[in-house]
Amino acid sequence: MKSVSYLTDFYYKTLFPTLEKLERDRKNLRHKIITVATAYTAICVVIAYSLGSFYEFVLFAYIALGAIIYKFLVHDYTHEFKASVIKPLIHAIDHTLLYSSKTHVSEYLFEHSQLFEKPDKMNGNDYVKGSIDGINIQFSDIHAQKKHQNRNSRESWITIFQGLFIIADFNKLLSGNTVVLPDTAQNRFGDVIGHWMQSNNIARDELVKMDDLEFEKEFVVYSTDQIEARYILSHSLMNRLLTFKQKSKHPLYISFIGSHVYMAISYNKDLFEPSVFRSLLDYKVAMEYVKTLHLAISIVEELKLDQMLWSKR
Repeated sequence: MKSVSYLTDFYYKTLFPTLEKLERDRKNLRHKIITVATAYTAICVVIAYSLGSFYEFVLFAYIALGAIIYKFLVHDYTHEFKASVIKPLIHAIDHTLLYSSKTHVSEYLFEHSQLFEKPDKMNGNDYVKGSIDGINIQFSDIHAQKKHQNRNSRESWITIFQGLFIIADFNKLLSGNTVVLPDTAQNRFGDVIGHWMQSNNIARDELVKMDDLEFEKEFVVYSTDQIEARYILSHSLMNRLLTFKQKSKHPLYISFIGSHVYMAISYNKDLFEPSVFRSLLDYKVAMEYVKTLHLAISIVEELKLDQMLWSKR
């Protein structure tokens, strides 16, 4: 697999003429957005002042319409960035990978992972699919939400997951379902109360206690098959998951179901959307795109899915 340094060189050297043009477009777009936002805000202030007590409605309309206007203004720039930067970056990793900026991992696969509750609304983009070292892999940005209604019957949407969602082949047809989640209960409430909460989580299968203390600090494991869960989560695999989590520096969710491994890395933002207010030539900006792509692909290498450690039965 191509290294981060190789992809960084590719970003700056091969894509530099494209980046220079996009950087000019970005500066022009930034100026346009500031101008439109200033005029739009002034108009809304006048309307709010004239309506008096309806200022809450005007504020809601200001935010909602403002978001629509912003998306309209950045649409062409975002499309060009993804077509001329993200797509070549993905092909630089492996030319056989397929990329679509508008589609995402299916809702069926998201639900089948058993990592999160069933969403009421789900969208996403930047879908990648292909085979690396003989292992099928697919991933995309996902934003899954749940509808919430308060006492006043007002509806709101709560994010249950936003980030990178990955599916890859696992070289064993499993009989049970094993789910690995961030250990938030023990980290927040301590060992005794946290363990009690985990053991009495009615939304999950049976709690599995692992004999790796470092792993136990970071993750909690639930499974329909205690023996199979420990068989899957060998010391070697637990070490790789810990390393992967440390590299990503974001909450990590994993499940082993059927003949697949599902991974969700929470970012709370759209990963491959270009910022209008940060230069594309900024090293940190470049590294965000490069490292995120490398992290998604490196699941094959980190979990050693290309080695037939578990023969399918």
